Amino acid sequence: MQNKPPYPITSVDHALHLAILLQQEGPLRVSDAAERIGVAPSTAHRLLAMLVYRGFAEQRPDRRYQAGDVLRPAAPSMAPVALLRQVALPHMYDLVDRVRESVNLMVLAGTEARFVASAECSQVLRVGTRVGRTLPARLCSGGKAILAAMPPAEVAALHSATAEVDLPRLQRELSLVRKRGFAINDQRTEAGLTAIGVVVRDSARAPIAALAIAMPSVRFHRDRVAGWVSALGVTLSAIERGASISAQ
Repeated sequence: MQNKPPYPITSVDHALHLAILLQQEGPLRVSDAAERIGVAPSTAHRLLAMLVYRGFAEQRPDRRYQAGDVLRPAAPSMAPVALLRQVALPHMYDLVDRVRESVNLMVLAGTEARFVASAECSQVLRVGTRVGRTLPARLCSGGKAILAAMPPAEVAALHSATAEVDLPRLQRELSLVRKRGFAINDQRTEAGLTAIGVVVRDSARAPIAALAIAMPSVRFHRDRVAGWVSALGVTLSAIERGASISAQ
């Protein structure tokens, strides 16, 4: 039995209580959430909005809230996440300064790409943090970059139980990614968002993560892709070199 802390932070307690309710009991209206945790509807709305922002909740078309990606069971990642985050973040912020767009680091977890670090740009219209969220790896730029670096047979085995995957089409897409050296997600996961991703490798050249520049689609132009990929390459080399040294 856990004792209540002597100096509880009420807002944190309410948010955690809401997260538990969403995970264990299913979708809730704002009024239901307010009643369950004993707060005003306006307070419940603000708490739910923050849970949505951090990926713990999402709003359905019927305006009810349900558990978000962070609260759903996810496959573990074999990547050294703590080391990658520590090494990558300074270089990611340098990249943000150069390209003036947000940058994300992700790892593969089963068939999904899990975002483990984000560096937001300062533009008013920007892609916000994605830390803690997951997306189908076959759809997002970083996920495709990782999959393209894996043997085709391993990709096929990974998606063998995913009925909605058109494996021949996916393998063709990954072949193009291997040829180009980068992957593009042009509004495949979210309307109005485009991203360019490259794979991060360990000292044995095995894929362990991906680095992606994410931007509002209105700022994406094909004639700038080469410049973005070049900037990603510089950052990629710095991350791989730093991770290799730190792991020794």
